Amino acid sequence: MVFAFRSLSRRILTAPTSSPLQQGYSRSKFNFKSPHVHLVLRATMASTPARTQPPWKEPKSEHAAKLKVWNSLTRSKNDFVPVDPEGKLVKWYSCGPTVYDDAHLGHARNYVTIDILRRIIAGYFGYNLQFVQNITDVDDKIILRGRQQHILAQYKAKNPKISDDVAATTVAAFNAYIKKNLPLLNPELAPEDFNKESAEKYANVIAGRSVDGTAAPGDKEAKIKMHLKTVGTAATALLSPSKSTPEDIELFYTGAEDVLLPYLDSIHGSKIDASDHTVFTKLTQKYEARFMEDMRNLNVLDPDVVTRVTEYGDQIVTFVNKIVDNGFAYKTSDGSVYFDIDSFEKIPGNHYARLAPWSRGDKALQADGEGALSQQKTSEKRSEADFALWKSSKPGEPAWKSPWGPGRPGWHIECSVMASDVLGEQMDIHSGGVDLCFPHHDNELAQSEAHWSGDKGGHQWVNYFLHMGHLSISGSKMSKSLKNFTTIREALARGDWTARSLRIIFLMGGWHDGIEITDAMRKAGTGWESSISNFFYKVRDREVNPMIDATCKADEEILKAFETAKEKVHSGLSDSFDTTSAMRAISTLVTACNSAEPTDLSDSVAFDVARYITRMVRIFGLDGSADPYDGGIGWSGIDIPSEAKEFVYAAARERDEVRKHAVTGDLSSSVLESIIAQHKSAHQQDASAAPYAQALSTFQDNLRNLAEKQAPAKDFLALCDALRDTHLWDLGIYLEDRKDLPSMVRPVDAELRFAREEKETIARQKAEAKAQRQREEAEKQAKLAAQAKINPKDMFRTAEYSAWDADGLPTKDKEGKELSKGAGKRVKKEWEKQKKLFDEYSKGAGKA
Repeated sequence: MVFAFRSLSRRILTAPTSSPLQQGYSRSKFNFKSPHVHLVLRATMASTPARTQPPWKEPKSEHAAKLKVWNSLTRSKNDFVPVDPEGKLVKWYSCGPTVYDDAHLGHARNYVTIDILRRIIAGYFGYNLQFVQNITDVDDKIILRGRQQHILAQYKAKNPKISDDVAATTVAAFNAYIKKNLPLLNPELAPEDFNKESAEKYANVIAGRSVDGTAAPGDKEAKIKMHLKTVGTAATALLSPSKSTPEDIELFYTGAEDVLLPYLDSIHGSKIDASDHTVFTKLTQKYEARFMEDMRNLNVLDPDVVTRVTEYGDQIVTFVNKIVDNGFAYKTSDGSVYFDIDSFEKIPGNHYARLAPWSRGDKALQADGEGALSQQKTSEKRSEADFALWKSSKPGEPAWKSPWGPGRPGWHIECSVMASDVLGEQMDIHSGGVDLCFPHHDNELAQSEAHWSGDKGGHQWVNYFLHMGHLSISGSKMSKSLKNFTTIREALARGDWTARSLRIIFLMGGWHDGIEITDAMRKAGTGWESSISNFFYKVRDREVNPMIDATCKADEEILKAFETAKEKVHSGLSDSFDTTSAMRAISTLVTACNSAEPTDLSDSVAFDVARYITRMVRIFGLDGSADPYDGGIGWSGIDIPSEAKEFVYAAARERDEVRKHAVTGDLSSSVLESIIAQHKSAHQQDASAAPYAQALSTFQDNLRNLAEKQAPAKDFLALCDALRDTHLWDLGIYLEDRKDLPSMVRPVDAELRFAREEKETIARQKAEAKAQRQREEAEKQAKLAAQAKINPKDMFRTAEYSAWDADGLPTKDKEGKELSKGAGKRVKKEWEKQKKLFDEYSKGAGKA
């Protein structure tokens, strides 16, 4: 049988086992090509009653379990016992990405969290891992997206200018999109009327409510917002006054793309040459490479084994054939093959929908699992719930030869075949996002157990299912279909997150619980990272400036806290990877160490604690590829450049001495020269070291200049401050002054920058407030000065009055009526006040 699949070229990696962490998952060397992740929108529970849950067969072993894991198969915590008779090897299959777009932060939640569990199992508990992850490079989403992009590219090439025909086609696409996705709008809506009508018909959604305005918004409303945005962008493109320049044309097509893609596909999709698989592989190869780049940027370890659907043509057909032969699948006249759920469940010990029995009747989830191109009614299906193992290919879809005719694999069968091929008829762990429970993983289970058990029934293909919780934004799950996401590369490029800061957030929550990132959560994560960094700064400083290695009075207390922390970390990780309690225990230990006076804690105890914390944060994947078991201290980002050390540490020592002698008042020229003489740098340095050498020599020259001038101590202290706050700061290095201790050399990090910016902001606000007060006072004085020049005899000679006495005091109002007694007193009081001002002014002007 001939297949157009790429030849099987699975890459299996073997790693040297130099440490528990390295056992089973070293970086792979093979070429990755394409990525995306299946996110199946979870529907509400169906009303179909759940069938009896079959008993989970607990794995047997002579070796005691090291941990318990939350198992989706039992919805409880179970002792973790590997299939391996020696209890060392753990077989793990993880559902990988479907590659048609860039991965977003929701994907990061899944893959980073899986990476954390993987590292703990190998790095902390010492198991050898065989970690397999697939790449889905053919499915309905990929076929549709690849074909649409191909057709649009051809259309743009044929229409390099925005002609009347292009505009008319885009308007038709605009209306077709509205008719399908925004039913409350007029299906023949003119682009210029979109804003007004959408604001009226979807006012509740736009205002953040449900469509009917009676409830909170959900995924339905999120989709409507996405469709409104798509149509609004297309309307803007259509209404653009200029469509002639290359920039205008590109902007037009970019704005109209999302309405043109489905419209042009509906016209031309069935006409393309689907035997040319490059129509689809151009898309998948691009996004697999980008996915793997994103994962490495997030410090996610490469899989030991990577499998691709397009590399498994022969195996998939053989696997499906076996299921048919076993009596659990049937062919339809169109060349498709469906899994027969009823036949499967007639065998004792076989059960369908073991992971989510409450969802087995959910038609929306079933339809989503079958794919966007498989929504037509199939009268030959024996049951509506039966799912495709092999799909006949329609015009415009890629096809491969099979005994049932030209077709392609169903979504679920791919994982069953690839996992079984690499790991055999049983594995320890199967993982993925919680969305995959039903139907994907339940279908995997059924078809795999149907394949392996035959008519015996009761085969347990997977012992432990681990499902990662969602990452949400404003209560809505991140989803490519909702377009409510930030891609991983965007978030990292903008500095919204680092690989470490995002991983810390995931570590601080339960791995199978949902996470909604809030400002409070981000603040907590930043605080935890800052606390650990500051602890490492202080301990690493002891390597340069040793304190004391004899037993100190705080040692006993810290050692007790150390043992308590280790027990809590171990207890937490053994209890289904409870990283939340482990992170809290580490934080508590760091707080205890930081609360002790530096001279009350011996170097040896500080180093022991720091090595342990270093080991744990490296096991958690918070320090790149650093080996947890190399005895090192700290993580990346806490050290200054190696080429800077000679000069910066010399400058720090000299500065400390100068400050000390300046304060005591004995900073003579001879003392100063003895301080400077402690360091004599080479005449030539590497180019990378030149800025630091220059900072040191400039500091020394300035010291000598002050000494020659016999400058006061305050000038020396100001120079020391300038070295700290300007010269070294601008080189990314900070000298942290400490009472009775040498200054601590550390890099300028985000926390320091924020603190300085905050301090500068406060100082600027104070200066601005002072300047404002001074301006107001000056204006007040100027006003008083101008007021003082007015002669009291003239001040009331206005239209408000009609008669005055000899001193200029008014006696009658403008209507000629005598002023009342009260009014007379008031003007008399003002007149006397002005007379006093005028007399003082006159004396000052020499007129008295």
